[in-house]
Amino acid sequence: MNFAPSSEKPDNSRPAIEFDQLVRTFGKTTAVNRVSFKVFPGEVFGFIGPNGAGKTTSMKILSTLDTPDSGSAKVDGFCSVNDPERVRRRLGYMPDGFGAYANVTCEEYLDFFARSYGLRGKDRIHSLRNVMGFTQLDQIAQKPITGLSKGMKQRLCLGRALIHNPKVLVLDEPAAGLDPRARIELREMITALADDGKSLLISSHILTELAEMCDRVAIIEQGGLLAVGSVEDILSGDHQRSSEDTTGGQVVTESGQLVVQILGDAGAARSWIENELSLTVRITGNSLQFPFSGSAEDQAALLRKMVDSGIAVVSFSNKQRSLEDAFLHVTRGRVQ
Repeated sequence: MNFAPSSEKPDNSRPAIEFDQLVRTFGKTTAVNRVSFKVFPGEVFGFIGPNGAGKTTSMKILSTLDTPDSGSAKVDGFCSVNDPERVRRRLGYMPDGFGAYANVTCEEYLDFFARSYGLRGKDRIHSLRNVMGFTQLDQIAQKPITGLSKGMKQRLCLGRALIHNPKVLVLDEPAAGLDPRARIELREMITALADDGKSLLISSHILTELAEMCDRVAIIEQGGLLAVGSVEDILSGDHQRSSEDTTGGQVVTESGQLVVQILGDAGAARSWIENELSLTVRITGNSLQFPFSGSAEDQAALLRKMVDSGIAVVSFSNKQRSLEDAFLHVTRGRVQ
């Protein structure tokens, strides 16, 4: 999915994005405190944290829109402070909101930015056609952007970030305010871009969306990076930790939960489990959830005993661990 001709060959041997001990203060507030992590070519990387945690500030520094007090942010090996022009040619930035222009159509808007990036002649036409086709804006090319829905505006903003065929995309809250269909379509586009070899750094408060898209995540709170890794690594304690991480590599206790769906009297089934295992069972409808740290063989033995005792088991499984579990595990609810 090549949006514009490029003479550069991808280099997968070095990070596409690199933060190294990044620090940014505003008066007495440290918005970003020694943040360090890397994102590699073709990777979808989630950047999560509460409001005011430092996500947008870090992204703006990477995108050459702000400067750090110390440390560095690099794109494809080039520093955002020392080589801003090289960074801008390699990076597409999608902010969480952008201004609309009266009497400007979708095609005119993207054409303006294509020209701003120095695309001329066939290269400009090629880029416009490919980006508008990919984002499905070709169907509304002549529509004024002031009349677009939220979903179409997000597509237009993504198209603007893609118009110069960057290696790296920085997306700040791209799914905010979108309806379910628009979110699904956005997720499909992000997956397609990663498959094309682009690196994506995405911030979002919609953790379920990130869990389905991201290869790895970084969790930040009060300016400090708490954890970097896959959801599974963070939940198991096998993740990159910083001095701000207070979890000590502990495993999330929720990982030892069983969920049993039954037919019939859930109260009677709960009583049987509590008497048999001496633990507390939570009921939701006909679903029973309770902690269980036994092996696979122990689970099989428990299931057999439940069936033999007359409990009609419909399903029996481990509770699926989520990005929300990881987020709640490493954060402490601190705000600046």
